[in-house]
Amino acid sequence: MKECWIKLDGLKVRYLESGKGKKRHVLFIHGLGSAADRWMKIPDELSSDFHSIAIDLPGFGESDKPGQMEYTIDQFREIIMSFLKEISIHNEPTSLIGHSLGGYIASEIAIQNHIQQLVLIDSSGMLEKPTPILKEYFEAAMNPSKIKVRRVFEKMVADPKRIPTQLVDGFIRRINMPNAKHAFESTLVNSATTQIGLTRLRKINTTPTLILWGAQDNVIPLEHSKFFKESINDSRLEIIKDAGHAPFAEKPDEVCELLKNFLT
Repeated sequence: MKECWIKLDGLKVRYLESGKGKKRHVLFIHGLGSAADRWMKIPDELSSDFHSIAIDLPGFGESDKPGQMEYTIDQFREIIMSFLKEISIHNEPTSLIGHSLGGYIASEIAIQNHIQQLVLIDSSGMLEKPTPILKEYFEAAMNPSKIKVRRVFEKMVADPKRIPTQLVDGFIRRINMPNAKHAFESTLVNSATTQIGLTRLRKINTTPTLILWGAQDNVIPLEHSKFFKESINDSRLEIIKDAGHAPFAEKPDEVCELLKNFLT
């Protein structure tokens, strides 16, 4: 993946790109506290058939983190739409793949705009308040240490051995960047206390949708998958066994194959 940068309304935004020139596009939107790199090899694997893009949302990764910004789902939706327009693919066949927070953002985009296909991976959007692990995640982010961050990350996966040291170190480095803690807190407060709503979710009735969920997700429980499956007409649910909140990181080959089959 090639590292690229773009200016959006004065914000410097980083993204990774592969397969440029392909006629179909796939945009990956990461979760809370994460970054484009978290998708590992999957975007590159899809680039044989698609123009594959993974973005660092403002406030996260290496993108700008303005301290005065309120990090809301509406704001992120508008940023993604501006991004698609700026890289000149807003009028071309584009699919969205969103994880957790990214799934919430992708759903909101699909409600209001035509997109080719939608993939929701352990998506937020139906929480009434932060779950216990999200609260622990917040505490680790506000006062990060290797022990705290590793402890909460290990609760997010099916097998604690799947948390590499570089994941812990990378999170600590990014969360200690100027304004990163504000971005994390502002995003969590908004995304974990607002809901898409079943009525609005039903508006995604003509978009083919794949819902992926880790069977052992302790962050957003598996039962939340039913809200999306039962509300979106053209959808199917795949439960990834022996995986937690980020099944694409724990079972990358299995998830990559599901994505390829769905998107093609």
